Amino acid sequence: MQMERAATPDDWRERVLQDPELILEDRDLMRALIAANDRLLGGNVVDMRGIAMERLESRLERLEETHRSVIAAAYENLAGTNQINRAVLKLLDETDFETFLKTLGTDIAATLRVDRVRLVLESTQATETSAPRVQKLEDVLTIVAPGFIDAYVTQGRNVPQRQVTLRAVGDDAEKIFGDDDEWIRSEALMRLDLGPRRLPGLLVMGAEDPHQFRPSQGTDLLTFFTGVFERLMRRWLG
Repeated sequence: MQMERAATPDDWRERVLQDPELILEDRDLMRALIAANDRLLGGNVVDMRGIAMERLESRLERLEETHRSVIAAAYENLAGTNQINRAVLKLLDETDFETFLKTLGTDIAATLRVDRVRLVLESTQATETSAPRVQKLEDVLTIVAPGFIDAYVTQGRNVPQRQVTLRAVGDDAEKIFGDDDEWIRSEALMRLDLGPRRLPGLLVMGAEDPHQFRPSQGTDLLTFFTGVFERLMRRWLG
């Protein structure tokens, strides 16, 4: 049996000369070579080339991290767009108003990966302590007194009017989520303009994850979904 000859320093030297990328593309090896060079120069000599390479390496790492973040954000945005598109198509497919509303709490919630979806409508027949309930739709529809929506969204503060608000669950969440408010931790609030001479509405998405809806997140996709939903509601109500 023939034994393989061990590589000699001359063999390594010849291989590196033929293919120097073997060393240049290996960060750990390059770092070791720079450290060895620093030891040969001594502590009193400043190696400007080594300092420059360290700075370039640090800058490259930052660029790579930024690159990965941009790609991840792009994929996340694409996935969110696809979810919104599927939800919109599902709503457009419905030909019955009752089924249209029930779909919010089932297919739409599953498509958008939220734990609860509620439609809140103001009615002059409701008061702060009591409100009519619509059988078969209690799992998705909540009737509240006039003024409740604005008070719930703003929490009594003087804040700019926004169509979409993302935040931790607010006070009086029990009136919207019922007993589920004990485990719903974040919510997306979408104001609905239901047309002239009609009280406003509110579409609410709730999540158990306290970080699923945060004020720092973008709202473009939810704003688009809100615009589609309120236009469909106007047609049904009209």
